[in-house]
Amino acid sequence: MKRNAYVQLTKAQLTLFLRNRQMLFFTMFFPILMMIGLGTMLDGGDVSLSGYVVDEDASEASAVVADALLGVEALGLSAGEDPEAALEALRQGDTQLVVVLPAGFAAAMAAGGEAAAVDVFYEEQNMTVAQLGVQYVSGVVDGISKEITGYEPAVAVASQPVRSLGLRYIDFLVPGILAMMIMSTNLNGVAGQISSWRERGVLRRMQSTTLKARTFIAAQITARLILNGLQAVIVLLIAALVFGTKVSGSWALVLFYIVLGTLVFMSIGFIIAGVAKTPESAGPIAGLISFPLMFLGNVFFPVRNMPDFLQPIVHALPIVHLSDALRSVMNVGAGLGALWSETLILGGWLVLAFAVASWTFKWE
Repeated sequence: MKRNAYVQLTKAQLTLFLRNRQMLFFTMFFPILMMIGLGTMLDGGDVSLSGYVVDEDASEASAVVADALLGVEALGLSAGEDPEAALEALRQGDTQLVVVLPAGFAAAMAAGGEAAAVDVFYEEQNMTVAQLGVQYVSGVVDGISKEITGYEPAVAVASQPVRSLGLRYIDFLVPGILAMMIMSTNLNGVAGQISSWRERGVLRRMQSTTLKARTFIAAQITARLILNGLQAVIVLLIAALVFGTKVSGSWALVLFYIVLGTLVFMSIGFIIAGVAKTPESAGPIAGLISFPLMFLGNVFFPVRNMPDFLQPIVHALPIVHLSDALRSVMNVGAGLGALWSETLILGGWLVLAFAVASWTFKWE
């Protein structure tokens, strides 16, 4: 009898979730659309450079430098005749660099003293690409300068190739989107639903029956675990089909952290439902908590890029450790032994939140 009640409650919960179109949009479709949008815009692939080399000096010395720059495939430079036309193309955004070897370049080299100038013009609104191009040009010019002067360096760099993981921004983003979905579905969903049921007297009527509280809570947990599992599978399939992402580690471990994250944020949702007086107040309270966590929770941007004064705060948040754990398993293939600190912190949040939720929960 008890098992039948548990199964019926679980089915009823899932039916309510699937019929609630607004909840489905914000907990499933909105994160998926966000993942596709951000992944498309910010995961643009390799940086491409292009530009012009204008040799105003037309000397043998300037021709050596111009040929060396034109021979660097990564720079993508072409020979230009008119410096004004080249600079206009730069202003229009049609190119990223213009290198000018000014008149008197060879004379300046022959005179000695100060180094002969090579003018590099770039668009300051695209600093990342421009600085990369400037570094390439500086390297080529520095090599020619050392060759001319006969400079022999005392210290040399011995480069050794290392196999890279080749991770992209979308590989960082997908685990964060999963963590955000788990937080939103459980924290916001539980707070709003339980508050609504309390106000409409649903919980009071349940309490008056032979239904045990543990059966009700078990059905809630089971239904949301099924929902979170389906959401995770859908997100991972879309990410794999659209962006070619993959899970490098154990699928069982990914599932473990989905379960652990669900329990943590469900407990926090029960706390909000217990504190909120009405469903109208539960929504804003849940939003006040979940919205900052989206941006401080290692979802879209790495925690290390945040200001120093925020570091102690963000490292205490459960979503940060959920994102880290999912990201380590999916991207690096980390095992449970390497993620003991994240597991311990999430477990601590679960114990603390469950204890507070048990104290604040009210049937009516």
